[in-house]
Amino acid sequence: MEITLIEQLEERLRQAMLKSDVSALEELIADDLVFTTHTGELIDKQTDLEAHRSDIQKLVLLQGQQQRVQLYGNTAVVTVKMEVAGTFEGEAFVGIYRYTRVWAQSQPQGNWQVVAGHVSQVLP
Repeated sequence: MEITLIEQLEERLRQAMLKSDVSALEELIADDLVFTTHTGELIDKQTDLEAHRSDIQKLVLLQGQQQRVQLYGNTAVVTVKMEVAGTFEGEAFVGIYRYTRVWAQSQPQGNWQVVAGHVSQVLP
């Protein structure tokens, strides 16, 4: 049951990223998010949201494959390989990336949010 819920949340996150739906992202991402980008930079929730809000980053393709969800009590770890395309600071990009996201269930509300993540480029 929880694995299905996490898969549904991952799809909601993917759609929110494609649409730059800051409202949905605000709900899905924890306030204390720590995310490591493919360049090794650490970013927080506000930096991530601002990239969508200001169109610094515009995604047009997020095609996932090889998704795996592992549950550890009120925590879930998701790994997924993604074909990603879009623009960043006006420059077009396309590539294959592997994401790791950690979802945690908050107490007492019981909502699941992304608390940590990492992305690496998959080399050809």
